[in-house]
Parts: sequence; structure tokens; C-alpha cells
Amino acid sequence: MLTQLHHLIEQAARTWPDRPALTDRTSTVTYAELRRKVAEVASALHHLGVAPGDRVAVYLDKRIETVTAMFGASAAGAVFVPINPLLRPEQVAHLLDDCTVTVLVTSADRLRLLRDELEGCKSVEHVLLVGATPAESVAYRDGIDDDIAAIFYTSGSTGRPKGVTLTHRNLLAGAASVNAYLGNTERDVIAAVLPLSFDAGFSQLTTGFAAGAHVVLVNYVGPADVIRACVRHGVTALTCVPPLWIQLAEQEWPDAVRLRYFANTGGRLPRTTLDRLRHIFPEALPYLMYGLTEAFRSTYLHPSEVDRRPDSIGKAIPNAEILVVRPDGSPCDPGEPGELVHRGALVASGYWNDPDRTAERFRPAPGRPAELVAPELAVWSGDLAVRDDEGFLYFVGRTDDMIKTSGYRVSPTEVEEVAHGTGLVRDAVALGVDDERLGQHIVLVVSPPAGQALDRAGLLDGMRRRLPRYMVPQRVVVRDELPRSPNGKFDRAALRGEVA
Repeated sequence: MLTQLHHLIEQAARTWPDRPALTDRTSTVTYAELRRKVAEVASALHHLGVAPGDRVAVYLDKRIETVTAMFGASAAGAVFVPINPLLRPEQVAHLLDDCTVTVLVTSADRLRLLRDELEGCKSVEHVLLVGATPAESVAYRDGIDDDIAAIFYTSGSTGRPKGVTLTHRNLLAGAASVNAYLGNTERDVIAAVLPLSFDAGFSQLTTGFAAGAHVVLVNYVGPADVIRACVRHGVTALTCVPPLWIQLAEQEWPDAVRLRYFANTGGRLPRTTLDRLRHIFPEALPYLMYGLTEAFRSTYLHPSEVDRRPDSIGKAIPNAEILVVRPDGSPCDPGEPGELVHRGALVASGYWNDPDRTAERFRPAPGRPAELVAPELAVWSGDLAVRDDEGFLYFVGRTDDMIKTSGYRVSPTEVEEVAHGTGLVRDAVALGVDDERLGQHIVLVVSPPAGQALDRAGLLDGMRRRLPRYMVPQRVVVRDELPRSPNGKFDRAALRGEVA
């Protein structure tokens, strides 16, 4: 019985011990070898005194050791925290502090970058460098499927990123649900191009291992790197976010690439890009998907419906119910916009050490019998959607100010705090503006300090040093004064209208 995340690899090693499981830029391991490497990491953590529930952070690019560290933490009974390798050292330090990480797994070159910041991370007791000699093998520590397996941060900055706590049940149910409609098998070769710190990126591992497929880790600089990996390894399955798909659709693809399916997540795929991809891969099934980290994956559009309704996010994935409701929880009529609510086995346990935001997003599922004294919690997404007469869903917008860019959700507050940290602005408001390629791009509206002119170049240089590229504003708009609402807050609606 599969109750823990690492059981996916154990089961695959028993069924397909000699089949290729995982490939990075230099090597390939079979499922039997992957199981052994996971056990070695679990053993090393055990000998360091890691206790069940301790947090183990993994700060690496995509490589075999990254995967074995995460699954090894699971096997040791710990909670793994994947950290986006694009984050700056001070952002990494913030996440380490936020979830009181005990062990950091990283590389020697990344450790050199982190040394100054690590001095302030009082909880970090051990740093494991990839390539270190493993300890003698010991037995796994198995718990139950409701134990916390991982913490995925929805964005990472010096502000307040949200750490979504996911149980083993969440991750296993997600793998089973997605495989139920994508139909992955041991004959598939899945390219993992998305960051493993991104829930959709990590799912390339879980769905692949659950099916006995071969997962290829792809670190890319440009779209040509992805194409070369697809050719070299005979990739059959490719999932990307819209900005990457737009780049890939502009390339010339060799006939040697034969995808069984391609899938989109993290935002709406432009119609022209979808049409171009279908022309490039005429035999591939297109899957258009919608999800949120708090529930992993929520909907998908079946390929047979793409021609009829390419703008739809589809219907609920297997083992999930998706509701569109009014503020009071009552169901919306067809054509009436409402908040999208996800209930089922994939709903996360809340935000790490953040009761207020957990209570805001994780609330009783609407429409449940009043006689159920202990209410079932659902995730209220903050996304507005509308359902048509046939039950297909369409994304409308967001009820909050979160910015969705390049497949990431970015808190405006996090961008604004970094702008203020430069000392070059008096007021700052970050906004998301619709963008065909990125979903949204970030515009920063600022006022300079009193009596000074804005040093635009200095502001952007300072933000680039402290933020990953996808969080750096593409445009800076300068105003002497920023408009405010009657309650004294910045009038984001008015500013959004100005810059759109």
C-alpha cells in the first residue's frame, strides 16, 4: 500500500528495477539504483539526528541529487522544502528561517554564495553537499499518509512568501489523478523542464515514478536546449508554462521529436501559440490545465474539446470537485462569475506558521450537510471563474492582487518591499498587467523621495540584485503622488487603469 511519497520509487523498483528512471545532464539511473540512492540520503539524514517532521531544504539545480534529496527526506520521515535555484541568497535565507530548516542540501558553489546569510540562520544545524560520502544504509522511517511531506513556497522574497504544506496523501493523490487523464506509462519519457520547487514541476517526478516512466531533468538557458533534450532522449511528454511554450512554438522542431502529448499550466496559452504547437506536433494530444499550489491541480480540458472551447480551463480532474460560488457559498448560475473553490484529496493542509492567511483561504467547503459537525475544509482560490451550461469552466480573473507572471504567483507586497529597501522611492505599488507572452508583466508605480528625482536605473539595478528575474518589474512609472482610496490605501484599481 502506498502511504508515503518515497513508496512510489520503492514500488517502481520492484516492478521495473532495470528500467531507466531518471536522467540529468551527465548520467542516468535505473529504478533500482534510484531506490538505493534515496536510501543513502535517508541514512545520512538519520545519522545526523534528523527527527520526523524536521525540515530539510534542497537548494540545487535539476540533477539526480536534487531528486534523491527530496525523496530521501521523505524516507527519513522529514519534510522537504524545495527552493527555487533562481532565488537570491537573502531570499533563500528568509525561507530557511521561515520554516526553521534543520538541514540544507546544496552544492559547494551555492554554499559559497550563501555563507554570509547562513550565519543568521540559527535553525540550520547541518549542510549536506552533493557528492558527500553516504552513511551506512538504515531502514526507512514510515509514517502515515496524513503526515506533512513537503512545503512549497508560492513565491520567494524578503516579504512574506506562503509556504503551502502538502501531505503524502496530497502528493500521491495528485500523481494518481493526473496519470488518470494523461495516461502516462512505463513507455513514456517525460521531460522535466519546470522548476522542481514549482508544484507542476515536481509533479513530473511523481506522475513519472508512479507510472514507471523515464524522467529527464532539463536545465535550460534557451528554448533550443529543450529541443535538444527532446531529440536526445526521445521525449514523449512535455509540460510547460505559457512563456516557454511561446518561445518553443517559434523554433524549428526536427521530425525526430514525436510527442504523445503536450500540456500547458500556469496561465492561459495564447490561441496562436496553441495552433502553432498543434501544427508542429500533429500527432500529440494537447492538454490545457489549471491549478494552484494549494490544491496542486484543479482542472483540465480534454483534448477532444480543444477545438470547440480552446479558452476553457475544462472540468475537474479525477478525485476533485470544483465549485463556482458566490461570497455566501451558494452556487453560481451558469454564466455568473464566482470564486473557484476546490475540494477533495488534493487540498493542502494550509500555510506554514500562518494561521491568518490559512483561515482566509482554507475554509469549510460550501454545500456540505449541516449535520457534519467537523467541517471539511476546501481551498477558496481567490480566482474568479464562470461555468457554462455544459459545466465547462472559464477563468475570469483574480479577487486579490496577486500577480501571475511566467507561471509564478508573485505578491505585490514582496516586490514593493524590495523597492523600498533600495532607499530610492517614497511610495511603491506593484501591479500585474495583461501580457500575451507572460500572462502578466509587472509594472511598478513609484513616487521619488521628497525633493529628489527618481534614479530609475539605480532602482532597477538594486531590485535585480535582490529578486529573481521573473519578479523584476518590466516597467517603472513615476508619479509625484500616488492616488489613494477613501480609507487611505493606495488606489490600485485606479493605478491599474492608468498603466494597463
